[in-house]
Amino acid sequence: MRADIEIARAAKLRAMADVAAEIGVPASALHPYGHHIAKVDAGFIAGLSGRPQGKLVLVTAISPTPAGEGKTTTTVGLGDGLRALGAKTAICLREPSLGPSFGMKGGAAGGGMAQIVPMEQINLHFTGDFHAITSAHNLLAALIDNHLHWGNKLGLDPRRITWRRALDMNDRALRDIVLGLGGPANGLPREGGFDITVASEVMAVFCLARDLGELEARLGAMVIGYTHDGRAVSAQDLDAAGAMTVLLKDALQPNLVQSLGGTPAFVHGGPFANIAHGCNSLVATSAALRLADYVITEAGFGADLGAEKFFDIKCRKGGLAPDAVVLVATIRALKMHGGVARSDLGAENIAALQDGTVNLARHLANLQQFGVPVVVAINHFATDTAAEHACLKEICAGLGVAAHTCRHWAEGGVGALDLAKAVKTLADSGAAKFQPLYGDDLPLIEKLRHIARTIYGAADIEVSTRLQQQFADLQQRGYGHLPVCVAKTQYSFSADPDRRGAPQGHIVPLRELRLAAGAGFVVAICGDIMTMPGLPREPAAARIRVNAQGEVEGLF
Repeated sequence: MRADIEIARAAKLRAMADVAAEIGVPASALHPYGHHIAKVDAGFIAGLSGRPQGKLVLVTAISPTPAGEGKTTTTVGLGDGLRALGAKTAICLREPSLGPSFGMKGGAAGGGMAQIVPMEQINLHFTGDFHAITSAHNLLAALIDNHLHWGNKLGLDPRRITWRRALDMNDRALRDIVLGLGGPANGLPREGGFDITVASEVMAVFCLARDLGELEARLGAMVIGYTHDGRAVSAQDLDAAGAMTVLLKDALQPNLVQSLGGTPAFVHGGPFANIAHGCNSLVATSAALRLADYVITEAGFGADLGAEKFFDIKCRKGGLAPDAVVLVATIRALKMHGGVARSDLGAENIAALQDGTVNLARHLANLQQFGVPVVVAINHFATDTAAEHACLKEICAGLGVAAHTCRHWAEGGVGALDLAKAVKTLADSGAAKFQPLYGDDLPLIEKLRHIARTIYGAADIEVSTRLQQQFADLQQRGYGHLPVCVAKTQYSFSADPDRRGAPQGHIVPLRELRLAAGAGFVVAICGDIMTMPGLPREPAAARIRVNAQGEVEGLF
């Protein structure tokens, strides 16, 4: 069995001008980054605004397990399948973060015959977008400390500065630090810390801004701390937004690559779904919808996180109305939700599969609350049996949805033709009646409670007196209309990553609230989730190297 990187390296790729021309992007609108990567010119994208939009399809998944679900792989395979049917198709994905690529994942560009390429560049520095976002974030951090050093004209309370620093790498030692040690020349000593770049509000702003003007306005609106008398201080108060926008100007132009099947793919932006809103950039999605008849996008992790935020944040902010949803599941993962150990997943186990489908059923019920029709994609693994697939399809039929076995990992788009036909029919049916989960007028604390009860199956949320007061303060300051972005473990509907299946009646503990005024949401950090992840005991970095031929090994 060839590794993903070997498959990608052996592929014969189309010229970027041909890939772009397929969806109506002229060569003159491309800014090449090597032979097989290009940015699409902002001026060209601005000229698309009057065009009709294509159909938008979201790919999401059951709660992730170590057994694997293959959401990105299915997104790519479905895109290739639709293209094989003759449909004008574009794929929209997030950019991989270096943190998980060198930590748990070893890469995030799909797999097998359903990859976006060139996978090495995409998984590593790509076009430098994340570096630009990291630099813009840390420029603001430097300006804050410089302001304190030179007299603190704004009256910032050093104890109430909320803006942290950012780094696109998992590094737990940087979660909480002390800044400014070494005497007066080194600044004012105070507590601080780092978040991973994909959790930065700059990343969220970047992915929700439609153009440079909106980007600068959103950056300026970001609250970085409070004065001694409680007044909010913004990035604009520090005159930071203009310089930050300059750093992000080129990055905001979306990146165009291709799948192994030759389907055009926009890969742009990348907030995590367990600690941020988990969707690619609005610029890329909006452009793709005006260039293609069908746009296939994904939202990170399970539907309780990625899909909920896609609907309640991205679609709300961007005026998007999705036409269909694909829920990805695997026999292996469902058996794990049914209590089977990872080492035993290769053996047929119908009973465990049946038990594990409670997770799939909960996600289906949740998705149906948004008024968008759903189809299930069963991502095929070699250890699956015919009886297990038949059982899962029967269960799905009983839940009122169709399920299709997909073999895109081994066969590319041809292996996802049945799914592609079903998705096309569903998207064209006009059955979607999209609506967000809650209205803007619902108080912030009730938005969180509503998500916990209706999506997570919780009995309630646990909110300390301090956090109740913070909710009240945010409401009083005029932020009550914002949606809530929940930072929570991706592995469970609860805040406990070890509770698989579909736990019911639990309590979701709120640990921290963060205002993301520029992005336009409030982050609710629940349980033990960290905004700066750590590396695992055996990080993927230990297996990644350059071989004697100068080729990268270890990405997968």
